[in-house]
Amino acid sequence: MNMQDLLDKAKDTLDNAKNTLGLEPQETEAGIFIPSTSSLKIAAPSKTNYDHTEYDEPYTGDKKIMMICTEEQYMTMENGNKFDTGNHPVEMMVPLLHFKKAGFDVDVFTPTGESVKVEQWAMPKEDDDVKQIYSEYESKFKSPNSIADFVKNDMADSNDYAAIFIPGGHGAMLGLPEDKNLGALLRWGHDNDLFTLAICHGPAALLAADLNSPDSSDEDNSKRDFIFKGYKMVAFPTVMDKQMPKIGYLPGTMPWYFGEKLEGLGVIIDNKLVSGQTHQDRKLISGDGPLAANDFGKMSAKALLKEFG
Repeated sequence: MNMQDLLDKAKDTLDNAKNTLGLEPQETEAGIFIPSTSSLKIAAPSKTNYDHTEYDEPYTGDKKIMMICTEEQYMTMENGNKFDTGNHPVEMMVPLLHFKKAGFDVDVFTPTGESVKVEQWAMPKEDDDVKQIYSEYESKFKSPNSIADFVKNDMADSNDYAAIFIPGGHGAMLGLPEDKNLGALLRWGHDNDLFTLAICHGPAALLAADLNSPDSSDEDNSKRDFIFKGYKMVAFPTVMDKQMPKIGYLPGTMPWYFGEKLEGLGVIIDNKLVSGQTHQDRKLISGDGPLAANDFGKMSAKALLKEFG
């Protein structure tokens, strides 16, 4: 037996062990994968940590929250495999539960008004609160507003919103970071003192704020600093995304890492692990992953009530 035969045999043994341990990503269609059974047990529990916080004086005004979601579903990994992603339901729904309790309505947006894509495999199937709020918003997810239309027709005169909310899931890295209309929206929100709320992979969308305006008559955006330069935040860490293929959560190495790009623009990412951390720096509120969804929603709701209550 030559060296190549030994290597092939070792690879087969390792692959069989991975299958036995549930560490292989699950192929749902040809070339399309969801996380391995083992990683789902860890990363997608059947219930969330939503704590039913009541807010003594809920908001009664007209300002709403603008929820920015992805309309793209598949991330192509470096090996060509496609990861079936979208927005993470816990990072969407648990904050929505807090916003509702605090009295804030939420409008849903995607770049062009195409339907919101959701990581259905991460839906906490035994969490009645999440299932209820998902049912309430399902029609908005199927027919969201268009960021492009809002930027073109309404943004300049709008006084309707208190915050821009970007949930995570690897889908937040698809389309949103390259969307010039989203960039214009984020700069408008920053210039008009709106809160920006981003959790887990949601901060990837903040990269759009460094793009030039979709309106070529506007000043070249490269002449101004990145609006979040010098801000401290928490997010899903690059070091963990690089480990995810080893447990079969991802079906290959990711094509790029949003944390590295944000740090290159002067953002300080303050966490190395995912432990449920949240952080507020000025009007940027962040959370590190699904475990942070409850505290992130609560911190955001309380900050909004303090500002507008």
